Amino acid sequence: MKRSLVLKISAIVSALSGIVILLGVLYPIISYNSYSTYRFSAKKPSLISPISEKVKAAETSQLDYTRASNWFPGGAATSEFNSSKVKHYTLSIPKLDIENAVVSIGGEDLAESLIQYPGTALPGKNGNTTVFGHSIAPIFYNPKNYLAIFSTLPTLKKGDEVDIAYDGVSFKYRVESMFEVLPGDIQVLEQNVSDSFLTLVTCVPPGDPRKPQRLIVRARVVPPESSNANIGN
Repeated sequence: MKRSLVLKISAIVSALSGIVILLGVLYPIISYNSYSTYRFSAKKPSLISPISEKVKAAETSQLDYTRASNWFPGGAATSEFNSSKVKHYTLSIPKLDIENAVVSIGGEDLAESLIQYPGTALPGKNGNTTVFGHSIAPIFYNPKNYLAIFSTLPTLKKGDEVDIAYDGVSFKYRVESMFEVLPGDIQVLEQNVSDSFLTLVTCVPPGDPRKPQRLIVRARVVPPESSNANIGN
C-alpha cells in the first residue's frame, strides 16, 4: 500500500516537473513574441540572409546553426581577412555580464566564439562591424557559454554600452536602435562610412528552433572625449 502511494506521488511529481520544464521553455518564446510586437515593429533597414542560397532549399530546421557557414552567404572566410594579423578580439556588454568574449574574424564555429561577418569593417574603423552570436532559451543563459551568450540580447535598450578591445585599443559603443528582420532581408550589412558602427545579430525568439527572425542591435562608437566627460560626471 505504501509502495503504491509512493509510486503515485512520484508519478505526480514527475508530471508536474515535466510541465514546469515545458512552460519554462515555451513561455519565453510566447512572451518574447508579444513583447517584440510593439518594441521592434518599426520598419527598419533589412538584413542580408544568414543562410546562403546553397542551403536555402534544404530543411532549415535541420541546419546546424552553430556553424557560421550556415549563416553567411558563401561561407565564413574571405581573402580580405586571410592576410589580417589580428584574428581575434574581445567584446564586453556590462549589462548582460558578458566580459571579454572572444570574437573571431571570419570564423566558423559559433560554439567556440562570437563571429565577425567577413568583409565588414574592423572595430574602430569607419563602417559597420557586424558580430553574430548564438542564442538559446533565456532560462539557460550563460554569458560564458558561446551557445547561450546572446540569449538575453533583446533586453538591451538604447543607451546601453558595448566595449571592444581590438589590437591593444579599447572602443566603447552605445546602442542607438534595435529592430527585427527576416532572414531573407537585405542591406543591414551596408557599410556606412560616416562613422564607426557596431551591429550585433542573433536569432529570435531565443530558444525557438525554427530561427524565424533576426534581432539587430545597432550601436555607434563613443568619441574618447565624450567617454572621459561621462566618467567625470
